[in-house]
Amino acid sequence: MSGRSKITLDESELPRRWYNVIPDLPAPPPPPLHPATRQPIGPDDLAPLFPMELIRQEMSGERYIEIPDEVRDVYRLWRPTPLFRARRLERALRTPARIYYKYEGGSPAGSHKPNTAVPQAFYNAAEGTRRLTTETGAGQWGSALAFACAQYGIDCEAWMVRASYDQKPHRRTLMHVWGATVHPSPSAVTAAGAKILADHPDSPGSLGIAISEAVEVAAENPDTKYALGSVLNHVLLHQTVIGEEALAQFDAAGERLPDMIIGCTGGGSNFAGLVFPFLREKLAGRTDPVFRAVEPAACPSFTRGRYGYDHGDTAGFTPLMKMHTLGHDFIPDPVHAGGLRYHGMSPLLSHMYELGMFEAVTKNQLECFASAVTFARAEGILPAPEPAHAIAAVIDEARHCTETGEEKVLLTALCGHGHFDMTAYERYLSGEMGDFELPQDRIDTALAGLPDIG
Repeated sequence: MSGRSKITLDESELPRRWYNVIPDLPAPPPPPLHPATRQPIGPDDLAPLFPMELIRQEMSGERYIEIPDEVRDVYRLWRPTPLFRARRLERALRTPARIYYKYEGGSPAGSHKPNTAVPQAFYNAAEGTRRLTTETGAGQWGSALAFACAQYGIDCEAWMVRASYDQKPHRRTLMHVWGATVHPSPSAVTAAGAKILADHPDSPGSLGIAISEAVEVAAENPDTKYALGSVLNHVLLHQTVIGEEALAQFDAAGERLPDMIIGCTGGGSNFAGLVFPFLREKLAGRTDPVFRAVEPAACPSFTRGRYGYDHGDTAGFTPLMKMHTLGHDFIPDPVHAGGLRYHGMSPLLSHMYELGMFEAVTKNQLECFASAVTFARAEGILPAPEPAHAIAAVIDEARHCTETGEEKVLLTALCGHGHFDMTAYERYLSGEMGDFELPQDRIDTALAGLPDIG
């Protein structure tokens, strides 16, 4: 192993295909259901919200899907992204583990989200869409879609979860720079938002509410479609450029493939994008890593939710999806990891979790920020609060290796920088930040509203 700290690929090595994990699974995931008929949905049911090419990808049984040249041309603005060996963090922890992180913070929007925003905007533009609506939590997805829409001349309208709208004003500004319209959610401009405000005027919002608002506007306007930043199959598909590049970078570094791969999970796209290509290698018998998902203790859909059919949004506009869920009425506490404050989880990842293909743990907010500060002081990059959850789990595993003497190879995705999260870091450093305890009765109340589907 050389002494390299940064492993890069040439632009010519940019992946040419996205990887679809579904054909390689031992059983297919359960189908989404129409919210009215409760029968499996077809392409026509999704056509009011999505362009046909994305619907095809959502339902595809093909193992690989070609990346259009027009998308790869935009990807080249920041891809391939670097793989770093965290040597300074290893020294700070005095661990024999070898820690690697795939850094996605160098994209125009500062996160992994443009990996799917760009193809979504491209396919919509190709089919004549004039406006895209969307939800955004911490603002990474909203800013990514605003950037992507600007590349293809499409209007962008985003509903930003109120807690993050107030906590992260500079994310709103970035969206405005790229030409987007941004509303706090819940808002008075939609029926779904107005109903929430009437019942809960001080609602901090949630991704489920914001999705309802964006879907409502898209469904009512024929020139408008909806774009989702996580959860759905085609979104996870687009993110596999992360893991495909990482595989090539481990080979270029002369390093063995990881013993453990750790990623944060909210809707699941970052975790899937890193893990799925390595899972393909595991299923082929070429490697045998442990995959560990890390979610916030304040919004633990994997570890404390129920696996069942539920709506992807609060108002019940979306198809019913079989997923790990806390209930579509669940409103998470306003933790600073706004991108992880979602009541559900990717149906595909939920299915794979039920198959025992990876494990899941939770982390509290204070531990995540402490780990992020440790990482920043060693490696120089300030993580966003979302990947700080994965970093906390990586540090745990590295310290375990210190105790056992194991020289494990650990990999995570640092899916975004924290430059827009200074208020959160200021609150942590000043001692003003707290943790949120999630009592079981809040989960039970929300789960009581799940649709009764066997």
